Order: sequence, then C-alpha cells, then structure tokens
Amino acid sequence: MLKNSLLLYVLLLFVQCKSEKKEIQSDIVTNNYVVQTLNYKELKPLLERKDHKNYVVNFWATWCAPCVKELPYFEELEAEFKDRNIEVLLVSLDFPNKKDTKLLPFLKQRNIKSKVVLLDDANEDVWIQAIDESWSGAIPATLFYNSTNRKFFEQSFTRETLYKELQTFLNL
Repeated sequence: MLKNSLLLYVLLLFVQCKSEKKEIQSDIVTNNYVVQTLNYKELKPLLERKDHKNYVVNFWATWCAPCVKELPYFEELEAEFKDRNIEVLLVSLDFPNKKDTKLLPFLKQRNIKSKVVLLDDANEDVWIQAIDESWSGAIPATLFYNSTNRKFFEQSFTRETLYKELQTFLNL
C-alpha cells in the first residue's frame, strides 16, 4: 500500500511539473520571447536584405554592460521611426547554453519587443570579417543598412548619438 501511494505521489508530481513547464514555455511564446538560434550562414540573409526598409542591427550580449545600457535606445527606434521603415534586429552573442537560463529571462524582464536572434557560430574569424572588415569583434557593435548603403559602428551609443547617426544615415 505504501509503495503504491509513493508511486502515485511521484506520478502526480511529474504531471504537475510537466504542466508548469508548459505554462512557462507558453508564457514565453505569447510574449514574443521566442529567439531563433542561427549560425552565420542563416543570419547572413538578415544582414543583406534588398527591399525598401532601413535596418538597424545591434550585436550585443546580456553580460556586456555597455550593450545592456544602450538596449532601450534601440527599442525606441523602431516605434519612433516606423514611418521611415526602420526595423531593428538584436543579434545576441550570448552563450548558446545560456539561452533558456539567461537570455530569455533577460528579454522578458526588460520587455524587449524588437526581434532577437542568437548567433551560434564558433567560426568568428569568418563572420566578424564578413559583417565588417574593420570590426575587431568587440561589442556592442551596430550595423545600419538598406538596399544601397551600409554603415558600421564598433561602439556603444547614447540615445542622442544613436539618433544622430541614424538621421545621418537616412539622409544619405
């Protein structure tokens, strides 16, 4: 009898934990915190679109203090410049094995609305140079581009300098 009760208890605990896990995953999905993990080959088309939009691509990580400090400015851009066809893409360089424990909770806590992808490609010597020949690999780094122009910045931004550089880029 005790053995059956213990087995029933373990089974109920397993079912309850499984349903709680589903709720958490569902919560992440409904709040748009689904983050694709891409290698550089998969990311590359997102860095070379030839359409009518202007793209702002920020390379960052949760462990990078200057990156975290400037994230709110990128969040504001898309909303404030929607009429100018601005699309922001945040490329996380966090450790892939920390996606569920660090990256997703970080995005949820800060209510990040921009599209986020996680770059998982160990061949950084290739993709860093492919993104911009002048890039040392330091973050934060930001790429502005559209169908005719590209401008790369290996620096952190204040709100004012980010908006100034974007306005300069848009008026090229």
